Amino acid sequence: MGGGNHDRDACDAAAVAHRQPAATATPLQPAPPPPSPRCHRHRRRVRAGPALDQLALLRKARRPPAGGWRRAVHSLTGGAVNPGQSAAELEYQELLERVRRPVRGDYRIAVLSLKGGVGKTTTAVGLGSTFASLRGDRVIAVDANPDLGTLAQRIPLQTDSTVRDLLADPAIHRYSDVRAHTSQAPSRLEVLASERDPAAAEAFSEDEYRGVMAVLQRYYNIVLTDCGTGLSHSAMRGILDLADALILVSSPALDGARSAGATLDWLAGHGFGHLISRAVVVLSSARPGSSSIDVDQLTQHFLTRCRAVQTIAFDDHLAEGAAIDLDLLGRRTRRGFVELAAVIADDFGGTTLRRQPPFLPD
Repeated sequence: MGGGNHDRDACDAAAVAHRQPAATATPLQPAPPPPSPRCHRHRRRVRAGPALDQLALLRKARRPPAGGWRRAVHSLTGGAVNPGQSAAELEYQELLERVRRPVRGDYRIAVLSLKGGVGKTTTAVGLGSTFASLRGDRVIAVDANPDLGTLAQRIPLQTDSTVRDLLADPAIHRYSDVRAHTSQAPSRLEVLASERDPAAAEAFSEDEYRGVMAVLQRYYNIVLTDCGTGLSHSAMRGILDLADALILVSSPALDGARSAGATLDWLAGHGFGHLISRAVVVLSSARPGSSSIDVDQLTQHFLTRCRAVQTIAFDDHLAEGAAIDLDLLGRRTRRGFVELAAVIADDFGGTTLRRQPPFLPD
């Protein structure tokens, strides 16, 4: 029995020794904690992935068709079936996008022809009205014809003011001050009329034209000038010197084509050759029916010198010689003006701002 007590005492002593480690023992370092699952999730988040604008999060809606059987199907099904736009409609939308290109500063277009009666003024009003109706900025046409120009007669007349009245106005400080001297068509195109007295209009000089442009370029993005048939009158040098683009109007006839060619030769010989490569020739049909002239060959002839050639079909509404309403034009004629506007607008992005504030003439 004594041996049993001895064994118990030995066990108790060993237990006490285990509970009280020696002072010289090195303490154990705690083990690093296992990585948290949140760390793995964070590392997964920073992996490169497609940007939101590269993801097809939205289903692009299709425009409803504007006409034809596609429009009929869309209407009969209450919009449940949408065949989408036709190829012709998509092509027209591309034309509109070209017409609506932004322009920096102001863009100046000179519309001229050596031969009268070929549709020069009609082209100026039709193109200006197309720009004004399809764009959101301001468009104005200036009558610089010294021989009793008829530009103001092609839109509803709202004022008797002329270019001279604008120049004589001492209080031009804002757009509304200029607007008091212009007439506006339903298309939003504004027109600044010329003098109604041919003798007074003939005295309209280059300096006066530059003064008019110094005012208009502050308030308008596109400025068209309806020129006279003569190339030697005083204001013509200022018109051509300040122009960004040139529209040469001709009829699809031999005499009209010869006059247009003579105009290009005159420009090349008088220091305005740089306008030829940026010029657009408009073949305006003054009579119904097809011309005996091969229009395709005539087009190729002008394309050897100019940037583009555009045909404007004969239209009964234009032949009236009265105020022009785009809604009354035939489909072919209106499409021709939209195509012409798109061709002109193709040059908007290639221009630089030549004039600095306060927008005085060069």
